[in-house]
Amino acid sequence: MIELRPLRQFVAVAEELHFGRAAVRLHMTQPPLTQAIQQLERTLGAPLFERTQRRVALAPAGVALLPLARRLLLEADELPRTAQAAAAGLAGRLRLAFVSSIAYGPLPRWLGGFRAAQPDVVVQLREATLDVQLDAFAAGEIDAGFVLHAEGAAPAGLAAWSVLREPLVVALPESHPLAARKALPFDRLAAEPLVIFPRAIAPSLFDAIVGHYRAQGATPAIAQEAIQMQTIVNLVSAGIGLAWVPASLMQLQRPGVVYRPLAGAALACETSLVWRPPASPVVQRFVDHVRQTGSAERRQSPAPNLARKGSR
Repeated sequence: MIELRPLRQFVAVAEELHFGRAAVRLHMTQPPLTQAIQQLERTLGAPLFERTQRRVALAPAGVALLPLARRLLLEADELPRTAQAAAAGLAGRLRLAFVSSIAYGPLPRWLGGFRAAQPDVVVQLREATLDVQLDAFAAGEIDAGFVLHAEGAAPAGLAAWSVLREPLVVALPESHPLAARKALPFDRLAAEPLVIFPRAIAPSLFDAIVGHYRAQGATPAIAQEAIQMQTIVNLVSAGIGLAWVPASLMQLQRPGVVYRPLAGAALACETSLVWRPPASPVVQRFVDHVRQTGSAERRQSPAPNLARKGSR
């Protein structure tokens, strides 16, 4: 094992090429410095300097060691700052999962702002549905996640902060007779074939949609299940059925698909940022960033007029 102190002494001599000047620089006398370099040479099994009465020069082993020693010392000097930054959440790693719908909303802006504010935090992204995220939390594979659920139904056992509440809108083929309407009455939708996600990936939201049908005396006619929202919209474009999707997905401009709000009382969904308490410093930094940025955006942005948005 080679300690840092002999390496610092070696670098000083290598840069000064004079034992006396190096000793002054190191605030020590020359004999102990000479002995320390000799001991380092014995430890390494090679001479580091070529010495004569008139000059000191680096030996081949010294030439090879000098850049490595400088790098090691620089990294050692960075250890306190790195540890302090990690303890404060200013450095480290954030393993973040997210549902696809939030990627069409504010997530890119939030990530951009966080990366600018915390450049020493490495963000690892993973697109995953609620069920996959819960398994990943249990396995210790993610630190935080954005999940989609029915209003007020954030998953139990995790800390949560609601980042987005939005209505569900209907995605339907552009050629569908209802596409000409600005808002859709539910009684005209009740018997239409439906493309929907499996219950396992978002149970509370699935149950809210089915419950809305049943409250109106109807049963959803499920034509096809698909996991990803993008896939669901693509299946709508093929005419397989209609789909209930978060309003933020209206940013997905799929040819042949239009989005329309529900006339009257709308179905709604919620996206929450979730994490396992107690939050690590990096996770807490990210949670605070999302809270502050999201709250500011809510104050500044008026509610969207869904009847005029997202024709294609």
